[in-house]
Amino acid sequence: MRLIYRIVQKILFYISKLLPWREPLVIDGENCLPLLKDKMKQLPYRRYLIVTDQGIVQAGLLKHLLIQLNDPDFSYTLYDQTIPNPTIQNVEDASLLYLKHDCEALIGFGGGSAIDTAKCVGIRIVKPKTSFRRMKGILKVNRNIPFLIAIPTTAGTGSETTIAAVISDPLTHEKFAISDLHLMPKIAVLDPLLTENLPPFYTATTGMDALTHAVEAFIGQSGTHKTHQKAMNAIQLIHQNLKHSYFNPHDLTARLHMLHASYDAGYAFTRAYVGNIHAIAHTFGGFYQIPHGLANAIIMPHLLSHYHSSVFKRLSMLSDLLNLTDINSSSSEKSLAFIQWIESLNQTFNLPSVILIPHDQHFDAMAIHAFNEANPLYPVPLILSKEDFKMLIEKVSYVQA
Repeated sequence: MRLIYRIVQKILFYISKLLPWREPLVIDGENCLPLLKDKMKQLPYRRYLIVTDQGIVQAGLLKHLLIQLNDPDFSYTLYDQTIPNPTIQNVEDASLLYLKHDCEALIGFGGGSAIDTAKCVGIRIVKPKTSFRRMKGILKVNRNIPFLIAIPTTAGTGSETTIAAVISDPLTHEKFAISDLHLMPKIAVLDPLLTENLPPFYTATTGMDALTHAVEAFIGQSGTHKTHQKAMNAIQLIHQNLKHSYFNPHDLTARLHMLHASYDAGYAFTRAYVGNIHAIAHTFGGFYQIPHGLANAIIMPHLLSHYHSSVFKRLSMLSDLLNLTDINSSSSEKSLAFIQWIESLNQTFNLPSVILIPHDQHFDAMAIHAFNEANPLYPVPLILSKEDFKMLIEKVSYVQA
């Protein structure tokens, strides 16, 4: 089966090179939302559905956008019930609002959950009778969704530049991705003012999410020169700015660099794919609603260590990029230094070393979910068995008494 998986991954790699990739129009810089308003006035759309969450509303972040929409040229409807690990029901509820108010376009305002929900609303509008489970995987939407503007308030998911939307099904405990070129936003707004008051925990975990995207894109087998460059740039920016953003949250230059890191990591993984770290993290999100960035941060060093020699060459390159060891150190020493750097970040941010869960009744099901997500699509350095997945899930878990 592993040979078949590799053949499928190689075919997808060559197909990917033929696809009409594009990037969103990027509007970036401190207090750049007025520039977005100028652009929106040039568009033919006047009625927008804003998809966000209660945390964004309560933090007062939405007012920055609503000030720009307080204009006779625009009207908006607000859906603010998105939850972490958004569900199919979130999408259905938001879609009803879109239709009820005759909206013409979408604004995803928030973290990855809000932007992914906005993407899925777009899917529901153009494919109202197709279940989301049938669109799981790649290139199954095949229709232009409504015009989408993505405004991230975290520097982590990169959803503003990816073709992916991740959604959860509470009935099956499954968290799965829908990937299609039509899901890439048309405009991405990177304004560090919107991340300035992000609580330290979310600054850390969303930053670690971006790091995971970049690392998995770089060590996988479907990278290109461009994705490798984007991934390395993201990792370097994270190395230089994540801790600074954590300890000096009002440094808007560091915040903007982290938004660029998240964007570049998103660019890299949406073309080169993620890997087994995400497959496991998604199971913890689906079964136990563990925040995605936190799960990635905890799982990443364990899985990179498990990959062992299959990632020595790639991780040694990243170690050299960050000057973590003497240039003459062996590839295994450099690889270990890079993994230890990740562990040191987790310790600096006071993140736990294991994922706390209420029981271990789902380990077998989680291993199957992770295996099925990863295979045959993820071009990982080392293909894992269901037994490998279960062992790693057990290793990163701690059952609370």
